Amino acid sequence: MSEAKDERRPAGELEASVLAALWAAGGPQTVGQVRKSLGTGLARTTVTTILTRLHDKGMVERSREGRGFAYAPLQDAQGITARRMHTELDRDSDRETVLARFVAQLSPDDERVLRDLLEADGA
Repeated sequence: MSEAKDERRPAGELEASVLAALWAAGGPQTVGQVRKSLGTGLARTTVTTILTRLHDKGMVERSREGRGFAYAPLQDAQGITARRMHTELDRDSDRETVLARFVAQLSPDDERVLRDLLEADGA
């Protein structure tokens, strides 16, 4: 095997690249359009697989376009990050400890933002 094939991408890198391409496009994109905008020489089947996985995870929607689909993100980057944070929180049965440790590790600026958001939400 070639050295390039032996190197694995970090988990989620392809999904992140595909989402970035969809966000940059500003509208629904076909597999071919996403593949072209990535400019990485990925196989069409690889891009199709990533888009299908994103659809299965509820991160993109798809609509029929010709014989295939056009895909569009359901959330912006910040929404995706928030969703990931919820997923991680849901993996642990001791939510209180997880949240306490998360808050304890916040920078003073982030802690202030969080307090402001909680106060505004409770008003």
